[in-house]
Order: sequence, then C-alpha cells, then structure tokens
Amino acid sequence: MLTCHAATLESTLTDPTPGKAAVSTLNPRSPLVVDTHELGRRAGSMRELSYTVPAPEGIGISAIGVPTGSDIELDLRLESVVEGVLVTGTAVVNLLGECSRCLDPIADQIDVDLQELYRYPELDAYGRPSKEAPTEPDEDDDTLYLDGDLLDLEPIVRDAVVLDLPIAPLCQEDCAGLCPECGFNRNEDQSHSHEVLDPRWAALGALGTGPDSGSSEDEDAERPQDLRFDDQEDREES
Repeated sequence: MLTCHAATLESTLTDPTPGKAAVSTLNPRSPLVVDTHELGRRAGSMRELSYTVPAPEGIGISAIGVPTGSDIELDLRLESVVEGVLVTGTAVVNLLGECSRCLDPIADQIDVDLQELYRYPELDAYGRPSKEAPTEPDEDDDTLYLDGDLLDLEPIVRDAVVLDLPIAPLCQEDCAGLCPECGFNRNEDQSHSHEVLDPRWAALGALGTGPDSGSSEDEDAERPQDLRFDDQEDREES
C-alpha cells in the first residue's frame, strides 16, 4: 500500500546548480496531495491507496454540495506509465443541500469515479522542469502535471463530484413542493388546496350576491306577515 506521508513529507525539486533548490508549489501536508515517490517512474509499476480525508471548501453548487471538513473516502490505484502517473478509483462523499421544490434539507451520499493522467513535466537540458510544461494546470488546458513526486487530487475530485450533482435536487422524486398561494408544504397533506375564483366570472358572482338578486318568493318571504295578509284580502275583494 502506498502511504501519503501527509504529516512528514517536505518535497523539493532539486536544481542541478549547486546551493539552489526549487521548492514544490504543492503543499505536501494537504490531505489531497499524494506522494508518488514509492511508485517510481518505471512503466508498469502500480500501487494502491485507501484512506479518508476532510473535504476542502467549495465542492458543490449553490443548492447542494459537500460540507467542508466532512469525510471523503478514497480508494485509488496509481499506475506508472510512460507519460506520467495514471490515477483511477472512487471517492465517496457526503452531501447536504436543499430541495428545490419544498426547500426541506437534503442529506445524501454519493460515490464518483476518478480517472486522470498526471503527466511528467518536460525537463530542460539541466534536468529542470521546462517552462513550457508548468506544474500548475492552465485555465485553458485540462492537462495536469506532477509536481516533482507530488500530485494533487483535489481538481479531479471536485470536478467528478460537481458533474454528478443534480442541478435541481429533490428530497424525493414525487415531491409535491410548496403551495403557491400560502407556502404550505404539500408533502404533509396532498389534499391541500384553495378555492380560486376565475376572475372572468367575478362580475357575475357579484350580481348573484347583490340586493336585487333574490327571487320574488324570497322578497315575499321577507315582507312583514300583516302586509302579506292585507295583499291577499285585497286580491280576494277585487
């Protein structure tokens, strides 16, 4: 098994000029920085690495992501090839987020596949890294390079996780969301609803409830009893 030496390793790129040394741009104590010194550069060499590291900041999108400091479980295979070191394996991460429909909190766990070739930097006539092959990735170039014997797993873990995240995460596939009228969580009561009057019929509804909207029978029922008797007597006399 290949160990990380995260707490003790200090790596430098040796400059052939006496008394000078080029210091590595990667921090060997970073949890996601791996030392490949034990792997060597003979094509076909292979080592396996399994360990757990705390998650760095900013892995995720606005709606869901990996909590900073939560465990990332790595199961990797490092293989030396002619061009560099081929890294393959998986990463298991925890997720926290918010449902895009009902806004309830979401907790989940996913595992993502990792595969990346870290190329050896080109060397000049003095055995130093060529300026044409930087150890840090260019914004317009996806190629990753080894920094001496060190490689940084953070870019490939970050990319793999973000690409696997849903743009609109849901607490459940059939989430009913919030009521647009009052904001009630409809997952708690699927029958929740409001009586909505079509505005096109609002004028007719007003007519039906006006003072002149009652029938003649209703009007007659509302008249005083003695008046109704008087009207009946008048009709009989006539």
